[in-house]
Amino acid sequence: MPRRGLPLQGRVRWLFLGLFLLLVLLLFAYLLECTPPADVSLILPGPVGETYGKEYYQALLQEQEERHLNRAASLKRQIAQLKQELQEMSEKLKVLQEKKELPGVPGLADKDQEPGDLLEYLHSQIDKAEVNTGARLPSEYALVPFESFTSSKVYQLEMGLTRHPEEKPVRKDRRDELVEVIEAALDIINNPDEEDGVEDDVPMQRQTYTDGHFTEGLYRTERDKGTLYELFFAKEDSSSFRHVTLFRPFGPLMKVRSTSVETSGMIINIIVPLAGRVETFSQFLQNFREVCIQHDRRVHLTVVYFGQEGLQEVTSSLEKMSREESFSNYTLIPVDEEFSRGRGLDIGAHAWKKGDVLMFFCDVDIHFTLEFLNTCRLHAAPNKKVFYPVVFSLYNPAIVYGNLELAPPVELQLIHKKDAGFWRDFGFGMTCQYRSDFLNIGGFDLEVKGWGVEDVHLYRKYLRSDMIVIRTPVSGLFHLWHEKQCADELTPEQYRMCIQSKAMNEASHSHLGMLVFREEIEAHLRKQAFKTQSKTED
Repeated sequence: MPRRGLPLQGRVRWLFLGLFLLLVLLLFAYLLECTPPADVSLILPGPVGETYGKEYYQALLQEQEERHLNRAASLKRQIAQLKQELQEMSEKLKVLQEKKELPGVPGLADKDQEPGDLLEYLHSQIDKAEVNTGARLPSEYALVPFESFTSSKVYQLEMGLTRHPEEKPVRKDRRDELVEVIEAALDIINNPDEEDGVEDDVPMQRQTYTDGHFTEGLYRTERDKGTLYELFFAKEDSSSFRHVTLFRPFGPLMKVRSTSVETSGMIINIIVPLAGRVETFSQFLQNFREVCIQHDRRVHLTVVYFGQEGLQEVTSSLEKMSREESFSNYTLIPVDEEFSRGRGLDIGAHAWKKGDVLMFFCDVDIHFTLEFLNTCRLHAAPNKKVFYPVVFSLYNPAIVYGNLELAPPVELQLIHKKDAGFWRDFGFGMTCQYRSDFLNIGGFDLEVKGWGVEDVHLYRKYLRSDMIVIRTPVSGLFHLWHEKQCADELTPEQYRMCIQSKAMNEASHSHLGMLVFREEIEAHLRKQAFKTQSKTED
């Protein structure tokens, strides 16, 4: 709630500022009048000794005048638009007030109580948006996903045919918006007030933060409410984060909260269901070693293996990793059943016996970075938030790098380019959520066998609950290409989803077009070569 007295203090502050600016203006005018005329040849632009006629300076003055007139006209239009919006808002409030005063409508005044001033109205927009609690949604299509950003890049889902999955903010208004948000968050962190408390067990540390300490941010706009921003800052080599939430209710930025987030004690239980695919698992373990063991070390790996074929190789790989890295935080659970991803994740979740824990449901063909682990920690909270990152899915390297003799190593394929991959916004299998929330929501539908649908069912459960679902593209999470086989045993819905995934997984629109028109392109090249040869012979 806004504090009493703040509007009055603001008016006094603005009054002093206005008086100061007026004095500066008067002093500037006095200096202009008293300054003797200078040697024009020393201050005017142009080559030394070159003189300019009266028309030149008149043209300069006219250009400046036109620029100021255009700026003034733009400001007038903006003021007129704001006045019109304020008038419309006042009329809506008046209509609602009249409805409340109508007899025979008991309870309406309490239910639809509208604020009496603009500031209270703007604060009421926060209550309508999904800031403090989640909204119950009918389906996975109703959620408005976040877009993520760093100090230099924006990771976006809506690309069309011109935008890119990762790009620098090209439009000035987008750049200015994100810069303003980061600066506002830094001002809140560096100049905290009494409301900016932290968790009871984390003391407030008065440290100065700069834009270089900004690690990541999310934002999304709901057209009837405003734009919500979640920003995270951290000192170098620190596991303690500052989390600032801002909300722009189609007006000035409003601070929602500023808290500290300590991640040093947050263990992530990475659960991987597996059947076969031993070579892919070896590649996964290499990524796990480099990120989780050699750098993070706040993880536990749970592998739920279905069947006997390949089990010995997987066991040997885990034991070798344990010996070489002195790492024992892993669990291998053999299951003599037909493979079911939901069943495997459910077994892995129930196998944990050390209280609540943050879980990352992962597949063996996923490649993640060190930064992603902290992103996972920051965007999930027990009994409040679950995190459903959008994975960047890489295309078939044989097509993407078809002009090379060999495709580059996996590490060099991890780029966010239109022809390299796409945001897998129809997939809901990768998720970070606490074990307590998974159990309370009812877990997976274990009647579902095979590919795909059980992930969507779990996702819909959270959408229909009071939990906040964070959905955003994540730069540090990649789905590595592998050939898909859609089994005949799948239901029609599962088979359709599998084929859709297979088609989208192969190549970009332009690369697929090149494959479709390959014969036409080769015929054109032969004709061009023939014409060149004929000219040479002539």
